[in-house]
Amino acid sequence: MAQNVRIIDGKKFMWDGINYESESAAKENVDKYSKDGFETKLIEEDGKYFVYSRRVAAEIKAHPNPSQREGLF
Repeated sequence: MAQNVRIIDGKKFMWDGINYESESAAKENVDKYSKDGFETKLIEEDGKYFVYSRRVAAEIKAHPNPSQREGLF
């Protein structure tokens, strides 16, 4: 079974939970995740393929005037 979390090049990647039997099947999902803005890694171990992905959260900018934040939450 794959590790749920892997640190690759100092970055945290999450396993998508699927054991792929073929590289081509795994690559299909890698392509889907990449199109959705995820950074992906394809790992092969013992003839199985595992897809790991990560996406950096968009930067949250503080509202310049705290009094105008009212009603946003």
